[in-house]
Amino acid sequence: MASAAQTAAYEWGNQATTDDSAQWYAIQTRPRHEKSAVAELDQKGIVTFLPLVTEVHRWSDRRKKVVLPLFAGYAFVNIVAVPATRVSVLRTNGVLSFVGSHNQGAPIPESQIEGIRSLLANKIPFSPHFFLKVGQRVRIRGGCLEGVEGILIRHNGDQRLVLSVDMIQRSLAISIEGYDVEPV
Repeated sequence: MASAAQTAAYEWGNQATTDDSAQWYAIQTRPRHEKSAVAELDQKGIVTFLPLVTEVHRWSDRRKKVVLPLFAGYAFVNIVAVPATRVSVLRTNGVLSFVGSHNQGAPIPESQIEGIRSLLANKIPFSPHFFLKVGQRVRIRGGCLEGVEGILIRHNGDQRLVLSVDMIQRSLAISIEGYDVEPV
């Protein structure tokens, strides 16, 4: 049995320039097929984003660092949602469907993707958090997380900001002690 401790975070995927009319969509993948699906999408020229985290897993006889998707079973694509592109994504090995009503997918706001990218790029410590729909939305003012928006919560007396990706109902919580926040 493995126990995990987060040690570092980063992203993987095609960093090509995105089309102005393209939007981010979440895709659901087969279990443990996130990396291979993203690699194949990258080969097709589709802009992707797969946030990854390095964890130390411990077994009874050894410890090993493993790189895992931050959101197991999900990746993100930046596409213009025309039928040909959607079909190309869906015909990729390991991709099950777009995330959204009737598996058609719904666009994810750029700010949610950029919030996660900013968090990973600046190596800000975080912990997985239950997805929240209620609570006050706030924006961080100043510092390396300037403009990052999320839901303000209090956990054990500590103020935390919950960053959420609505479409896949996954969230991350970061401590915001020392940051100025303003209501959105």
